Amino acid sequence: MNLRIYFLVTRANFLVLSVVLVFLSASISLYFGSLHWGYVLLCLVGLVLLHTSVNVLNEYYDYRSGVDFKTKRTPFSGGSGSLTEGKISPRATLTLGLVSFALALPIGIYFVLIYGWGLLLLFLIGAFFVLCYTSWLTKLGYGIPELSAGLGLGTLPVIGMYVILSSEFRFSALYASIPSGILVTNLLLLNEIPDSSADRTAGRKTLPIILGERNSVVIYAGLTLLVYVWILAGVIARIMPLYTLIALLTIPIAVKAIRVASLHTEVPAIIPALASNVQVVLFTQVLLGIGYILSRII
Repeated sequence: MNLRIYFLVTRANFLVLSVVLVFLSASISLYFGSLHWGYVLLCLVGLVLLHTSVNVLNEYYDYRSGVDFKTKRTPFSGGSGSLTEGKISPRATLTLGLVSFALALPIGIYFVLIYGWGLLLLFLIGAFFVLCYTSWLTKLGYGIPELSAGLGLGTLPVIGMYVILSSEFRFSALYASIPSGILVTNLLLLNEIPDSSADRTAGRKTLPIILGERNSVVIYAGLTLLVYVWILAGVIARIMPLYTLIALLTIPIAVKAIRVASLHTEVPAIIPALASNVQVVLFTQVLLGIGYILSRII
């Protein structure tokens, strides 16, 4: 099997999010004066493996349910097309997803043995999201598919890695992890819009299916606003350092995403909104991390 196909089915370009989450968590830890660089590397490897598992298992279940045969693929949604085009077998895809998950387990076990059972609950929740997201959580509705993505690839990794990297828990670090959760929730929410028709046939209950595409854009806009208000309020309340305000520089990109999505919900017209949304998700968190680093050294 061509290794390029394995690389493609992991949707490796999306794995940049994991790198950004580790950077943000490490920056917060550095700001508070404690950072273990060896653990940074272990966290990065573990999170990338888990993210890979999520992506690959999503490809597998979308193929088995028939969703990928009905979606209009974009660079940001609709899967890689590797299975539907016969480039890789379903069995090989499932194996890759499960092996990626299994390879991350020793890293989690290692940190639990070092820091105690307090981390176990967080890891169990993360493992549940990885294994059950596409096959079960997407069918529950009530915003659960979107919130589980925000928790599993946003808030929980940031605060969990902070505890690992700094050997402590701080409310201010938890507060700083919330924008990540909202941003990743929004990442999924907007990407669900062009997939809503296909997702409906598989029994999924995403917000665009339950509330409609236009209402979902309104929710997206509200959550986007909440991210910036949250950061501003954190600085005013002195929970977050002053230089984290540089994350507000992504507001013009966010406005573009909202404006385009409010006008267009169909492919290909919505693609510029999806692209801007990805930029907001990644750049806002990178700038937050830079803000913490600047606040430490200036």
